[in-house]
Amino acid sequence: MEHPGMRQVAHEINVAVPADTVHRLIAEVGNWPRIFPSVIHVAHEEAPEGEERLRIWETAPTVEGRPSTEGGPSVEGEPSVKGGPRSRPLRRIVEPAALRVNFQHLVTEAHVAGIGGAWLVEPLAENASRVRLLHEFRAEGDAPEALDRIGAEVDRSARAELAALKENAEREVADAGLTFSFEDTVLVDGSAKDVYAFIDEAHLWPERLPHVATVRLEEDTPGLQTLEMDTRAKDGSVHTTKSYRVTFPHHRIAYKQVTLPALMTLHTGQWTFTDTDEGVTATSQHTVTLNTDNIHDILGPHATVADARTYVHTALSTNSRATLTHAKAHAEGRR
Repeated sequence: MEHPGMRQVAHEINVAVPADTVHRLIAEVGNWPRIFPSVIHVAHEEAPEGEERLRIWETAPTVEGRPSTEGGPSVEGEPSVKGGPRSRPLRRIVEPAALRVNFQHLVTEAHVAGIGGAWLVEPLAENASRVRLLHEFRAEGDAPEALDRIGAEVDRSARAELAALKENAEREVADAGLTFSFEDTVLVDGSAKDVYAFIDEAHLWPERLPHVATVRLEEDTPGLQTLEMDTRAKDGSVHTTKSYRVTFPHHRIAYKQVTLPALMTLHTGQWTFTDTDEGVTATSQHTVTLNTDNIHDILGPHATVADARTYVHTALSTNSRATLTHAKAHAEGRR
């Protein structure tokens, strides 16, 4: 029986993308860092059969009631420094046949007794769909003022998420060739722990990596880093970038770059470290979306998307390979 203090709300938006594609973007959480601007990384945790348990790392609110994936108020006990990263747990049940994803927040603010809901995608035409984002929530003690506050937070969150989903899903379908992934790998005759430590200890990079000028690394919450870095290009110019990183000792570091060079609208990646019979496989993986608006300004009036792709791939791979090579030397020197 439904609790009398439960409030239910619905938000919706039309998207010029096939319904199956929109559902997949929502259901497959690996898509979230490029679909939802606030999301840094999502990982699966152990869950009962038939459901998912997720851990979501995201940027914190810049105002109370920030947009957060699968809309809900901020999480009790998590960092909430303005603009900084935080994490929260989520329970989900995915229903592919119904194009539905049910979700429930497992941790809530003190004034929230419970919150959950669902994503529903409805086909409108071959290349059009309606996305409905449903919520139901209760306030502690069923206080009307708290219920109104939660409702306002959910409203802001849902509107922002739906707008981001529409914009990025439509761009992804229309400009499929602009997003691409690649990786660079080295084999290290050393321990995964030592290679991982080299990448994790980014505050030491100015001493260890010739292309890094300065680094500002913050880790107020263990495993959740804010990394600002000035790097030198081949022409001597210095570029400043900012990323959020999520660390999983001693096998993976995932990141999302939030201050982007002019040729990119998205840059996410992972460093992975895998023990094999031959040694440690250390890999740098990148996913990039090109910014076509700046290609001619940066590369010249006759430059193409292919030229931009080559330029970005080369620049990122050059830095990745340099970092991996120094990490390899560091780890092998400790044997």
